Amino acid sequence: MDTIERTIERIEPLDEEAMKKAKDRQDNLTKPIGSLGLLEDLSVKLAGITRNPMPRIDSKVIITMAGDHGIVESGIGIYPQDVTAQMVYNFLSGGAAINVLARHVGAKVIVVDMGVKSDIRPPPESRQDFIVKKIGHGTRNMEKEPAMTRKQAIRSIEAGIEIFEEIYKRGCDVVGTGDMGIGNTSPSTAITAVFTGLPV
Repeated sequence: MDTIERTIERIEPLDEEAMKKAKDRQDNLTKPIGSLGLLEDLSVKLAGITRNPMPRIDSKVIITMAGDHGIVESGIGIYPQDVTAQMVYNFLSGGAAINVLARHVGAKVIVVDMGVKSDIRPPPESRQDFIVKKIGHGTRNMEKEPAMTRKQAIRSIEAGIEIFEEIYKRGCDVVGTGDMGIGNTSPSTAITAVFTGLPV
């Protein structure tokens, strides 16, 4: 059985009892019911995931996946492709917007090279915050051919699962994800169109 199938089998339903207790608690706090909107929904869902009506979130991690996109060669962006690698170094030095936001909430930023065109050589002080799971040196140009093979796409998903499991073993209570790659909006839009059936 492959990594994806094993992971799907391990996914359990949300804990309805924990969610009910969390919702009841929310409704009894000194505030108008539902006044925190999606934040309340998120806290209730977190209770269901953790099976704890009052989960603690002490250890937070932001996983930022980086990769280059072949579609850039078609002139779809305003920045050159080598900016992807420059941004990875910026993440690792703590100088990007995500680093600032993460510091404000006490989260650690982990950067993953999923397919940056060049090979990243992190400074020694950043090596513990950098993971290489490179599927290739960028994708192919989806305007002309499939950006990835099916095997590469599956390997990408499996790599994401492996990264999470590795970070979870180190100790974390909640994980956020993000991506970096010049030209990333084009494949994101194409994928969204495929899943939703909406025209691009």
